[in-house]
Amino acid sequence: MREWELKMRDFVNYLRIERGLAENSIFAYQRDVVKLREFCEPLELSPTQVSFDTLKHFLNELYDLGLSARSQARVISGVKQFYSFIILEGELNEDPSELIELPRVGKKLPVFLTIEEVDKILAAIDLSKAEGHRNKAMIETLYSCGLRVSELINLKFSDIYFDQGFIRIIGKGNKERLVPVSPSVEKEI
Repeated sequence: MREWELKMRDFVNYLRIERGLAENSIFAYQRDVVKLREFCEPLELSPTQVSFDTLKHFLNELYDLGLSARSQARVISGVKQFYSFIILEGELNEDPSELIELPRVGKKLPVFLTIEEVDKILAAIDLSKAEGHRNKAMIETLYSCGLRVSELINLKFSDIYFDQGFIRIIGKGNKERLVPVSPSVEKEI
């Protein structure tokens, strides 16, 4: 249905321009709403015709497909954002997703390497090549400072303060934090 395409285009523009979201986040929201669209199109329902009951049936289908609670919560979040946008645009007076609750999702512990695994990685680096020293510096920095890979990739030399013994990291949500630098990192950089 053409109305879904138009609303999706406007929603994506809203997320990009008004909310300033990253492309990965925009893609995730878009993917979530496409799932709803694929459910509604055979029923010939436009985005503004979707009701609370329609959303309940949609969520039951997600459950029947075997989606995990975490994946269901992700889709619900995207659908809720989509309907918040439609309300904001003044095309609906009531949000059909308002009473939909997110499934309980347990906290997921981060995956990390053991000291032995990090030592194996460091031992496998060929230090006879120039990039070997760079790679060792990156691995040392990544694990001794507890950085995310994205934080390491965006690290600049101007963010390193050896005299004070820390590096400045710009993390998720553009939040800044100062991280102590170990002597092993200083030696490699």
